Amino acid sequence: MNTSQSILYSPGRNDDCFTPRYVVEAVLPYLDRSKVYWLPFDTEESQFVKVLEENGFMFTSSHIRDGKDYFLYEPQHWDAMLSNPPFTGKRAVFERALGFGKPFALLMSNTWLNDSAPKVLFRDRGLQLLLFRNRIQYNNLGKITFSSSFFCCDFLPQQIIILDK
Repeated sequence: MNTSQSILYSPGRNDDCFTPRYVVEAVLPYLDRSKVYWLPFDTEESQFVKVLEENGFMFTSSHIRDGKDYFLYEPQHWDAMLSNPPFTGKRAVFERALGFGKPFALLMSNTWLNDSAPKVLFRDRGLQLLLFRNRIQYNNLGKITFSSSFFCCDFLPQQIIILDK
């Protein structure tokens, strides 16, 4: 059985890339105020938690550090998933997300598009991308930036949206 502890956290630096505020704010126009969003990789310090709370969205957050392992835990009520998962174990993360059959938007490195996994996983589900024009500078990585996008399913009004950020 997959658990977050066993597959998600590598000793590399790419598993704890803290999402900047502007990235979370960029997804706000695509959120529905009548839905409850599950933020499965987020603590109280997360910009996802802070921005959704400040803007009056309903959400529930969870994190492995709080004993809520993404592969073992699911909140009782939620309508869509939104978060920045660890980049290690991404295929398993997306398999589980797709298995819920609910909309989601998960931030992921664009290098994943070089892999066959997203093509196989989303073949029958319609991958949607919320692309940023510029590379994202994650809060805890200093000057290191890399290209990332929200990989979505049933979340956006069209398949590809390019943001001028």
